[in-house]
Amino acid sequence: MMLSPDQAEADLSWTQSDPETLLSGLKSAGCSSEDPAEEGEERSAGKHRAEQPLSREEKRRRRRATAKYRSAHATRERIRVEAFNVAFAELRKLLPTLPPDKKLSKIEILRLAICYISYLNHVLDV
Repeated sequence: MMLSPDQAEADLSWTQSDPETLLSGLKSAGCSSEDPAEEGEERSAGKHRAEQPLSREEKRRRRRATAKYRSAHATRERIRVEAFNVAFAELRKLLPTLPPDKKLSKIEILRLAICYISYLNHVLDV
């Protein structure tokens, strides 16, 4: 970025060693509030908000947002899905199909199991 000679002098005013000039330059740039008491009040107001008790839902949201919680949840979900798939595999082994190694979807396994149970009930009744 190129500065004109006029801009260079204005922008380098912070290099002066006079603290009052430096402080007034910072205040005019918006780096500090005009009244130090107001700044302390803003900080204490923010601190006061943090001290307010959180609702049950807010606590739950914050807990769920942690990496540790997400990792544990993902692990539980993986275990649940794996157990679910094992149960379907066991059910699949009990059902007669042609060819025997035919790959079936979960819904096909359930529908075939319903039909097979109905057939076995019919055989027992006859």
